[in-house]
Amino acid sequence: MSTASSEGSRVVLITGGNRGIGLACAQAFAALGDRVAVTYRSKPPTDEDASFMAVRCDVTSTEQVDVAFTEVEQRWGRVDVVVANAGITQDALTMRMSEDSFTQVLDANLTGAFRTAKRAIGPMVKARSGRLIFISSVVALSGSAGQANYAASKAGLIGLARSFARELASRNITANVVAPGPVETDMTAALSDARQSELAAAVPIGRFATAEEIAAAVLFLASPHAGAITGAVLPVDGGLGMGH
Repeated sequence: MSTASSEGSRVVLITGGNRGIGLACAQAFAALGDRVAVTYRSKPPTDEDASFMAVRCDVTSTEQVDVAFTEVEQRWGRVDVVVANAGITQDALTMRMSEDSFTQVLDANLTGAFRTAKRAIGPMVKARSGRLIFISSVVALSGSAGQANYAASKAGLIGLARSFARELASRNITANVVAPGPVETDMTAALSDARQSELAAAVPIGRFATAEEIAAAVLFLASPHAGAITGAVLPVDGGLGMGH
């Protein structure tokens, strides 16, 4: 049975691809020659990121997800690789966390990934080929104080991906999860130096991962070399989540 489309000829859609991990993934796929589309909710990538297509899409809207896919399909054809990366945080200790904060984070991070993957699956099944990659987090298995909503949403991605893996394996479609630890992004750069040092000290390798290191793991799982890997959780966390 054939593997997924060859590197450099694929159509790749990355949600939340305007910055951080998503942008690094987009740049890495584009560097291989793939046709890459990124979704963004409010701020598109800068002009210098013109090597890929940017589509406005809020993944909490099924209609917007459908429109985004349709726009990509009309330009390039079916999507071969989906990277479900879009996500939000609304941190608070559970006693202070509103139900809205909990449900909004799950809707964006977990249900949004479901909406995205569900829209992609139909054409992939017909083509008997595809890659679904979900960006989770080390906190999915370890938990994180003040992030019950975020941790629950990222843990849910594992069950979601593994269910897709079982449903779609016979159609040569894989579904895998990348679980980063602390990563050098705008979000972590906004933390105080003391907090950054505290987080880095907890990581066995003693530093944050780079967004490019996360992208390298995503590229591997999307590659023909990973055709026998499905339902896997690949940590890129510097050893932070060992034992979980």
